Amino acid sequence: MEPPSSSGFYVSRAVALLLAGLAAALLLALAVLASLYGHCARVPPSDQRSLEVPNAVSFSPLGQEGPSSTQEPRTTSEPQVTATSKDWRPPGPWDQLRLPPWLVPLHYDLELWPRLQPDKFSVQLLRFSGRVNITVRCAVSTKRLLLHSLFLDYDRAEVRGPLNDTVGRVPVHDVWFAMDTQYVVLELGEALQPGSRYELHLSFSGPIFQEVREGLFLNTYTDQGERRALLASQMEPTFARSVFPCFDEPALKATFNITIIHHPSYVALSNMPQRGQSEKEDVNGSKWTVTTFYTTPHMPTYLVALAICDYDHVSRTERGKEIHIWARKDAIANGNADFALNITGPIFSFLEDLFNISYPLPKTDLIALPVFDNHAMENWGLLMFDESLLLLLPSDQLTEKKTLISYILSHEIGHQWFGNLVTMNWWNNIWLNEGFASYFEFGIINYFNPKLPRNEVFFSNFLHGVLKEDHALVSRAVSMKVENFTETSDINELFDLFTYNKGASMARMLSSFLNEHLFISALKSYLKMFSYSNAEQDDLWRHFQMAIDNQSEILLPATVKTIMDSWTHQGGFPVITLNVSTGFMKQEPFYLGKAENQTLQAHNDTWIVPILWIKNGAPQSLVWLDKSSKVFPEMQVSDSDQDWVILNLNMTGYYRVNYDKLGWKKLSQQLMKDPKAIPVIHRLQLIDDAFSLSKSNYIEIETALDLTKYLAEEDEIIVWYEVLVNLITRDLVSDVNDYDTYPLLKKYLLKRLNSIWNIYSTIIRENVAALQDDYLALISLEKVFGAACWLGLEDCLQLSRELFRKWMNHPENEIPYPIKNVILCYGVALGSDKEWDFLLNVYINTTKEEERIQLAYAMSCSKDPWILNRYMEYAITTFPFTFNETNVMEAVAASEVGRYIAKDFLINNWQAVIERYGTQSLVTLMYVIGRTISTDLQIMELQQFFSNMLEEHQRITVHAKLQTIKNENLKNKKQSARIAQWLRKNT
Repeated sequence: MEPPSSSGFYVSRAVALLLAGLAAALLLALAVLASLYGHCARVPPSDQRSLEVPNAVSFSPLGQEGPSSTQEPRTTSEPQVTATSKDWRPPGPWDQLRLPPWLVPLHYDLELWPRLQPDKFSVQLLRFSGRVNITVRCAVSTKRLLLHSLFLDYDRAEVRGPLNDTVGRVPVHDVWFAMDTQYVVLELGEALQPGSRYELHLSFSGPIFQEVREGLFLNTYTDQGERRALLASQMEPTFARSVFPCFDEPALKATFNITIIHHPSYVALSNMPQRGQSEKEDVNGSKWTVTTFYTTPHMPTYLVALAICDYDHVSRTERGKEIHIWARKDAIANGNADFALNITGPIFSFLEDLFNISYPLPKTDLIALPVFDNHAMENWGLLMFDESLLLLLPSDQLTEKKTLISYILSHEIGHQWFGNLVTMNWWNNIWLNEGFASYFEFGIINYFNPKLPRNEVFFSNFLHGVLKEDHALVSRAVSMKVENFTETSDINELFDLFTYNKGASMARMLSSFLNEHLFISALKSYLKMFSYSNAEQDDLWRHFQMAIDNQSEILLPATVKTIMDSWTHQGGFPVITLNVSTGFMKQEPFYLGKAENQTLQAHNDTWIVPILWIKNGAPQSLVWLDKSSKVFPEMQVSDSDQDWVILNLNMTGYYRVNYDKLGWKKLSQQLMKDPKAIPVIHRLQLIDDAFSLSKSNYIEIETALDLTKYLAEEDEIIVWYEVLVNLITRDLVSDVNDYDTYPLLKKYLLKRLNSIWNIYSTIIRENVAALQDDYLALISLEKVFGAACWLGLEDCLQLSRELFRKWMNHPENEIPYPIKNVILCYGVALGSDKEWDFLLNVYINTTKEEERIQLAYAMSCSKDPWILNRYMEYAITTFPFTFNETNVMEAVAASEVGRYIAKDFLINNWQAVIERYGTQSLVTLMYVIGRTISTDLQIMELQQFFSNMLEEHQRITVHAKLQTIKNENLKNKKQSARIAQWLRKNT
């Protein structure tokens, strides 16, 4: 699955909260539906091989739980289906998250019949029916069968076997659900025998989801001017059970024969190539197409995939295997899938050659879904993508989209080996899938684009984000203990920064202290050994250890398992501190806001840390810090100006680096003297580490600021991005009127910003197309241009006026995408109601959500109180702001001018605001308006202002939050005062 996005547009917090509330309501509704589905479907077993529309279901009385003496006597041919809660059923294996090891699935014959028709997809409740025959081997004698099942109705349940010359039947006396653990339980009349094979025959029906993209779901979209619909599936991690009853755990691999019954006007896709088609008539006389597919390899249920659509496709052949990309007919006709098609085959070939293991499936389909919450999914043979992450539009030439598509394709294709061929044994080691797929994104793209700066891109896409979130005591380990999982929701929460970004960082660190040849050699061995089966983290370490033991060049201080377990079994990461005068090095956990006497005792273990390093620009031999402290005499530096040391070569180690005062001083001096002697990745590292360590009390802020003195000579935009992210913070932007920091910072930065500004403003004016392959520039420009305009650089303000007016006068002159947010905002801020009205008109006439969000925030940039008042008035009357993706009140209140205007506006309009955006929006507004408070009196005034608007429980929550804001602001004021003092000395 594709990692969580760390870039793009952000909805307001109020909207996010509203969405969360809607999601909670939806889940509650689904739970109610599920409990209804759990009641009896009294249909006798039959030998029918395919399903018609299910018969009417007769339900047990609501509230009836489990077996009861008051129920009618049951016969073997008529099992009762009931839902039971924990309070009403006896303790048993159905109370556990993991299936009991009684049955091993071997093969599924699965037939699904969704009732999707081209002219009837707007029906509120679409459903599907299905049947599945599961061949299992009994491992432990049992009279109970447990399968995963969620939101499914049943009208037949049979058990046949043992499978020998004369196949018998095992009586099914009762069928009931354990809803909280998502099981269907079959109570048998006799025990299954160990070593024997049986077939479970189940007929069922279930809902097709429309608001959430999981299980079997519906997408509606416009193509060739018509409204259309498609169905697709998303089974990972635990949604297969809402499509068919199954053994829904990654280690329980089986083969699948899949049959899809669908309307003749649609095409059906699944994991394997189509085997054949026939026609079927339903009870109403309507004709349906029955499409069957070839048998899959052994694979887990979460990789089962299907799509039913009215799409076109483009194709190419790679090493004799067909690759198809399916998308809307308009998109195919416009060539939007061509870029992805042209790189997909070579990526497959590269990985086949790298691992010396051929891709085992005869074809690969990639489908671009109009909306896909998971961004992308690696299903074997049928990869799914949100179309925005697979299709390249002509307007995307000046975005980072081309590189992004390359990375996402590489990630999902990497999964064909890491995850599909070799699957983790259980979800606690999902990082073995996602971490390695993420790591190989960069190897693949670097192979095809050797000029792309690999280390800097890895820092920007992975390290930068996860190091800001990860810290001792709070963050979780990459590899979790199985016993930490008690709810199915615990599994869903694993798809986060730690699994993807930290997992990729673990793989990269391992590769760095071995070498690329040894690293790949061990992975080849691992992939070959566990093909079509499952592995634990220890299995991976064992294969790395075998590679180490078979050579003598690389010596490690401990086994690979001991080293890597110190990183994967505990949360957080270390800060490595080097005293360059003595060579003394120590490690300690990184804490957010380190207390003065905080020691390692609060964190049980140390890490075994690989230290790759450079001295005076030259790489040095690897050393290991395998205890809390150690002395490395070779790291001492002399008084010479030429002598300096940097730890963590290329930032391949997952840790931050601190130095004593002399160490930092030497690095600052070297930057002033010859910054290019320090590689770009280490200029990034120094800025990132120093500011992060200063914020958390490891070093003084002045030490970090000293590193910025050289910036007049810095021509790498990604380094400037990192500087500005740390210096021009949200707190500073919000509070410029209260401090003397702004004019000092303005003078200090503008003096140094000219060089980088001149480079990129010239490109924007003369040849903006030159940026289309400069990924780091595309992701950095918005921050650099925004900072330049915020600091009042006249050329930036002038460029904003020019580009905005050109676009106003000739809308075909698109504003360059990387700086569009900045230009729109300053075009409005520097303009009059003419510019604002023009933006409003564009907003009204666009249907693209991303563009609407851009425009809505840009309109809040006006400096005219009357325009902002009119904007809020428009918003609460809902015309023309009929879309809800942006909370206009919040957007206005976020600006320095707008804060006071929004507060005044609320006095007379708070009830209308509640009606438009909900009560919770007032709580969010209170935080936005009060973001600069620093005294209890200010808190009291704000609470009094909002007192009539908030409910009692909200007032209590708000008071606690405002106290936190106050304390943070007091801390920031002290820091800001020190920054101002430093700027006075150095401006």
